[in-house]
Amino acid sequence: MKLKKYSGNPILSPNSGRSWENLAVCNPGVIYDKGKFHMLYRAAGKDPQHVIRFGLATSKDGFKFKRARTNPILSPSLDGEDAGCIEDPRIVKTNGRFFITYAYRPYFPGKYWLAPNQSAYNPHDKSQPRAFGENLTSSGLLMSEDLKTFRRLGRITDPTLDDRNVILFPGRINGKYALLRRPMQWAGPKYRTKYPAIWICFGDDLLKWGKNYLLARGKFRWGHKIGGATPPLKHKKGWFVIYHAVDAKNVYHVGAMLLDLKDPRKVIARAPEPIMSPEADYEWQGLYPHGVVFPTANVVLGGKLFVYYGCADKFIGVATANFDQLVNYVSQFKS
Repeated sequence: MKLKKYSGNPILSPNSGRSWENLAVCNPGVIYDKGKFHMLYRAAGKDPQHVIRFGLATSKDGFKFKRARTNPILSPSLDGEDAGCIEDPRIVKTNGRFFITYAYRPYFPGKYWLAPNQSAYNPHDKSQPRAFGENLTSSGLLMSEDLKTFRRLGRITDPTLDDRNVILFPGRINGKYALLRRPMQWAGPKYRTKYPAIWICFGDDLLKWGKNYLLARGKFRWGHKIGGATPPLKHKKGWFVIYHAVDAKNVYHVGAMLLDLKDPRKVIARAPEPIMSPEADYEWQGLYPHGVVFPTANVVLGGKLFVYYGCADKFIGVATANFDQLVNYVSQFKS
């Protein structure tokens, strides 16, 4: 079973009239609240530093989005640990507030898509803490009451790791918060996975996390390195989790699995084939040259699943499915 891509994709493209988003818009966080879809999207202009900010767009139907601001809704800090860029927001609502995990770097990323790596802003300075000296990608947490103003709550990952694709479960499970993560350095015999994989951890506080458990590793030909994609969705058959997977040719695909409702450390089912792969020109012809569909948000409304994804690091698309049918499909493949 495949997600059905919207015929009007891409639903958001770079805006040539605004310098801060005239190169790329991608990898959005989306949530449905108070009768409207709210989208925080990653945006970048044509500056050599490749400064990445967040824009805001809204929609009534989940397909046709209108930019809500002429300026970024959130930008890198002036002198903090996320001064280089902010990327890939994932949104959940819990305790009546929005919490957004996001990736960031202390220094500008530069034109990372060029080869060899053009990140002239990486200091390679061992006298600095590792996160700064190597310009590692870390993950932090934002809090918001209205998705218009934000409070930076700080880092939620180990500062010595490149740790992105960090995603909260909505609410608590057995009294604890749960978090998916994908540390790049956790690969090899010590970690029981040849390639970077998906891990899960739990905590009593959103800023303090405990022991990490290996949740899922790449197991199919279409995905060696894998990572979480969208916030898990609760269904009577389990936690529905969408993940991204990278094949031997660096092409990105989308997979799906189900986790046990009471103990999400257990994968109970996992589809053996992708539910989405790059096909259209806008999924191949962007900043990233290998073909990318990279989901970062999902919404269920009226039984329909909306999946929002970045396309080749340049555009935003949406794909849909009947949620129950998709869960039933995945549940056939017991893990």
